[in-house]
Amino acid sequence: MNRQSTLQAVADDLVQTGPAGAVLGLSFQGARTVVASGFATLGNARPMTVDTAFDLASVSKVVGTTAALMRLVSDGALALDSTVASILPRFAGHDGTTVRDLLQHQAGLREWQPLYLSPRIGDGATAVLETIAPLYPLRSGRHYSDLGFQYLGLIIEAVTGRSLGDALHELVFTPLGMLETSFAPRPTVGSPVAASSIGDRAERTMVAAGEPYPVLWSDAGFTWREHELVGEANDGNCFHAFGGVAGHAGLFSTVNDLLTFAEAFSGPGGPSALCTTDVASEFFLPSSEPAQALGFRRMSIDIRGTQHPLLWHPGFTGCVVGFVPSVGLGITLASNRLLTPATPVAAAVLWERLVDVATELHSSTTDTRTP
Repeated sequence: MNRQSTLQAVADDLVQTGPAGAVLGLSFQGARTVVASGFATLGNARPMTVDTAFDLASVSKVVGTTAALMRLVSDGALALDSTVASILPRFAGHDGTTVRDLLQHQAGLREWQPLYLSPRIGDGATAVLETIAPLYPLRSGRHYSDLGFQYLGLIIEAVTGRSLGDALHELVFTPLGMLETSFAPRPTVGSPVAASSIGDRAERTMVAAGEPYPVLWSDAGFTWREHELVGEANDGNCFHAFGGVAGHAGLFSTVNDLLTFAEAFSGPGGPSALCTTDVASEFFLPSSEPAQALGFRRMSIDIRGTQHPLLWHPGFTGCVVGFVPSVGLGITLASNRLLTPATPVAAAVLWERLVDVATELHSSTTDTRTP
């Protein structure tokens, strides 16, 4: 089987495990293979295509927020060890918390809270965020935090003096040529948009059960979404509290744009359109937690008997992007894994299968020796 047919078989198989549909993309030193399988929506059973746009959920943390911070650090507009309070005086975290701490999820902040349920939500999402005290000691371990990346989005706005959406386009998407990436599906592009779920089903369950995180507020009287979500942010805080634009979630993109992002970081020259090689290298290094870099997650994969770092990040909706620096390997998965009446399959399960296939194909067809 050739690369196209191999990847198509994987996509067809993944769809059988749960997601209504999926688009898979691989880039081998700039040569792309993109395939689609299944359905983008349930309501009218619209077929998935390679041009379909997806709600990226937490993939927004790296494609948007982390990448913008790399640009700002490279330009000298921001230092990783600047304290958050020096930029956001009303920051509710520990004294001495730095931008680096937020990127490494070491700030001790709560993992998640439904800001939209706070009695103070009428004052705005930022005002609610500033009322939530840390849950853990500073630098006491990795506690993956949406709240931390909400603050990072506010930092980008404060440093640039621009709205987050405008800042990301100026700092990241335009320089990299990511023309189909935005906080709302771009009407000028005309790409079909995949549904992400049926309403707020997942977060409503989290609030009702108080799991995996105890919730500070009641949902009494709150109007949950019940319809199939197409073109609106799946993440409740992004949609209900931040108006669709936030540092932790909310971007929409296509697999081809995600491959453009991955290629910018995986080539031998590094992301020269975005930042210096030194800044990229610093962001890619493991932190005190080996599986966490600055913003990116980090894992080791074997290519032709040599271990290489794979920088990656998943999103709750079923999207993942990853790349291997200097090797020319970019991997992208986009699915609507939540669009099922059964228990959704974990994005990590889908991702592991794709990574295995990608490394096998890369090892068998490409010279991966670093110059």
